[in-house]
Amino acid sequence: MDFKKYIRDIHDFPEKGVTFKDITPLLKDAGALQAAAEAMLKMIGDVKIDKVVGMESRGFFFAPIIASRLNAGFVPVRKVGKLPSDKISRTYALEYGKDTLEIHADSIAPGEHVIIHDDVLATGGTAKATCQLVESLGGKVVQCNFLLELLSLKGAAKLKGYSVKSLISF
Repeated sequence: MDFKKYIRDIHDFPEKGVTFKDITPLLKDAGALQAAAEAMLKMIGDVKIDKVVGMESRGFFFAPIIASRLNAGFVPVRKVGKLPSDKISRTYALEYGKDTLEIHADSIAPGEHVIIHDDVLATGGTAKATCQLVESLGGKVVQCNFLLELLSLKGAAKLKGYSVKSLISF
């Protein structure tokens, strides 16, 4: 399936000069949604996975679907102040400042095999911080899995040492 035809460009969003890759046309098409989920599952292969971690907020679209199909748990990674229980955090650099992500302290057990999933791999900062959160809880990151990758931003370089797979590349 040609998944690229389901991704539309929104120019000057969220700010002037940026072209946003909008995945909502793919999400609203039942066939494309199912096919994309199946294709991302194939990228994982037959490795035993205990948890699928999705980052706020667009990582929440496919990560629960993937987790369900793998018979694994889903773990959300959220921005500061969104998780109600004991948590750990990781601050990371952005092009224009800093941001912080949090994960529940009891969400990953030592030795669990984890997939990190997000819709887009851009600069790699969010994914790298998420990998570090998982590893600080004792989890083993098996793969960083993305619906699409923006190659010009070189985010995969920030994820050296991890298996990085993307369904679509721009």
